Amino acid sequence: MAKQRALVSGVVALCLWLGTAPSVAAAASAVPPLAGPVVRGFDPPDQPWLAGHRGVDLLGTIGAAVVTAMAGRVVYAGTLAGRGVVVVSHGALRTTYLPVTPAVAVGAQVGTGQLIGRLGGGHACPGGTCLHWGLKRGDTYLDPLSLLDAGPVRLLPATATGLIGQVITGRTRALADGGPLPGLLTRPVPGAVGSAFGMRLHPIFREWRLHNGVDLTAGCGTPIRAAADARVVSVSRDPASGNRLELDHGQVGGRHLVTIYLHAQGFTVHPGAGVRRGQIVGRVGSTGWSTGCHLHFTVRLDGRYTDPERFLSP
Repeated sequence: MAKQRALVSGVVALCLWLGTAPSVAAAASAVPPLAGPVVRGFDPPDQPWLAGHRGVDLLGTIGAAVVTAMAGRVVYAGTLAGRGVVVVSHGALRTTYLPVTPAVAVGAQVGTGQLIGRLGGGHACPGGTCLHWGLKRGDTYLDPLSLLDAGPVRLLPATATGLIGQVITGRTRALADGGPLPGLLTRPVPGAVGSAFGMRLHPIFREWRLHNGVDLTAGCGTPIRAAADARVVSVSRDPASGNRLELDHGQVGGRHLVTIYLHAQGFTVHPGAGVRRGQIVGRVGSTGWSTGCHLHFTVRLDGRYTDPERFLSP
């Protein structure tokens, strides 16, 4: 039984690494509370008094935004055993978040994806600091990932645990070495690359400049989809970018991953909200310094621009 649970936890971690989050129960309208991969899955004990892992750990960085997974009412926001904790009631269900520096008060009504605090220190995990996310119905602990709508769990053979480790190690090494990782990001629009990453003659100013992303061909009004699970950092507008969206995907293989979307007609998400891979976040436009309808798509790793084609699915 314990081996089976450990394997499922490994599959959960791998699926989230690949951009899909398995669901083991009827999905609710929920979002991940932190934009980071699962590094330890749900592993409840066989008996209530035994040791186990009664939630999931999401990798993040201290100070990262933590949002509520579902709409509800804050029933606790304070310190327990030296760590900040927020508990939100959703009727028959309760979600817990720790360690968190609360940004809400007891009694507050919060919406899905609303900021409830910032990740604190004190919960170390592989790769750094984690948020422990819990789910309960009465006195029964449930798997928080069951709230996320992303299809059924696939049970793999026992030998798959080694494969999971190899995949994660390989991806981490490829990120460090600058190698390709096709499929890490979903194409935000279905069009081909019209202008690649690198130095080019600017089509408006007629001077050589770094093109810090790729231009994906798409007609005005085409849906723009999030390239992976993320938290919305900013939605803004400026003369060069037009309508601009920045998404924070947290730590991926030990690297901080951010994607940026430019020239849209507009966006349908707001700062602090959680978004899922493939979720529609806006529509293609031609705002800012643009010569026609397209999506300019940018990727930053640890604050440095990199070629998005390394990571895009075909």
